Amino acid sequence: MYAIIVGAGKVGRNLARELINKDHELTLIESSRERYLSLEEEFEHAVQYGDATELWVLERAGIQRADLVVAVTGDDEDNMLVCQVAKEKYLCDRIIARVNNPRNHEHFKLLGIQPAFSATDLILRLIEHEVPRYGLVHLLALEEERLEIIELEVNPDAPTVGERISNISLPEGSLIISVLREGSGFVPKPDTVIEAGDGVLLVLNPGLEEAITSYFAPDGRGG
Repeated sequence: MYAIIVGAGKVGRNLARELINKDHELTLIESSRERYLSLEEEFEHAVQYGDATELWVLERAGIQRADLVVAVTGDDEDNMLVCQVAKEKYLCDRIIARVNNPRNHEHFKLLGIQPAFSATDLILRLIEHEVPRYGLVHLLALEEERLEIIELEVNPDAPTVGERISNISLPEGSLIISVLREGSGFVPKPDTVIEAGDGVLLVLNPGLEEAITSYFAPDGRGG
């Protein structure tokens, strides 16, 4: 898969790292010169400096062959424009937009830009359905709320396989919010039994990633 990620803030950087770690090709576009320079050493040729609302910047990044375009800048108008161009001019089938102000969500819908997600709505499930699983994925950090949302794929040898949710004593500060199974997601009940291959979404306090991984992917592979 070839992806273009517009916006190298925390969400864009984390998504880019996960895609690269899983051997997917991508280009990360950042309009801030200072931020671009700070990322150049880590991402090398995978990061480009420029304003993605300009066609030549998108074309330089190879939007003509992009399988996925993700716009996660801090500006809703920019995210809207990038996704509109990707969809209508370059016929990109898969677009994902970040909505910084939930009041703008309807504008994205009216323009046919879906899925669009906002931290306020906690609809990160839109990302999990549009982007393949990558083991433990740090989907988003909610800095003001001091929370993180991650996804883990349950390994066959995980101690939670065959256990009911109600019987799993997770560390304090962590909670299972969704289970993905056979292509669909659902909010688990206390008697839901964890199965190997499930995708588990959790919300947790920062710093608990390693402890949580041992419950679902003890070998560290996340699937």
